[in-house]
Amino acid sequence: MSATATQARTVVVERELPFAPEKIWRALTQPHLIAEWLMKNDFQPVVGHGFSLSAEWGAVNCEVLAVEPPTSLAYTWAGMGLESVVTWTLTPTSTGTRLRMEQAGFGPENEMAFRGASAGWPRFFGALEDVLARLD
Repeated sequence: MSATATQARTVVVERELPFAPEKIWRALTQPHLIAEWLMKNDFQPVVGHGFSLSAEWGAVNCEVLAVEPPTSLAYTWAGMGLESVVTWTLTPTSTGTRLRMEQAGFGPENEMAFRGASAGWPRFFGALEDVLARLD
């Protein structure tokens, strides 16, 4: 294993949400809903689809790696020198769904991106919960 691989870090956010996996899946895969809680996008839940996420600060280039409705979704996340993978896992529970997001691949040279993701993903989760609470 290379030194870079052993030093790579991961951001993980997990929450128990009082919503069915199918409802959360919609918010993770429908572009108009993704725009409400994450960023403007041209996402399609199709393996191999390249898409962009954009905000005032810039854009992130992505490619869908895995789509398994309504349990898992993975895509690359590349921008500002960062090459990482975001993986969403939805696990049904007795009261809703355990939602886990893992962004892996932060090397030592990505300290600013790691700090940004560590602070940003919990805020995105809060916005996602707000969107879910409004969905029928």
